[in-house]
Amino acid sequence: MSGPRRLSVPRRVAVRAGEDGLPLEVDGRAVDGVRESWLLEDRWWTERPLRRRYWELVTVCGRNEVVFHDLLSGRWWRQR
Repeated sequence: MSGPRRLSVPRRVAVRAGEDGLPLEVDGRAVDGVRESWLLEDRWWTERPLRRRYWELVTVCGRNEVVFHDLLSGRWWRQR
């Protein structure tokens, strides 16, 4: 029997961001507003530290998105 499954596994996402890093489009959908943004820095003491900028967004079609930019790899991910 396997253990519990993870509910919110990050998935790669296409984000177009401005020069300041602010997401302008997520998967081709324009961003209407930013609810919140925060920086996460963790596991700095390990060989695989985390450094991410999270964005809670609303797209023009009313969809709520949480995406993050992995500041070490440069990749964008959808959290939910």
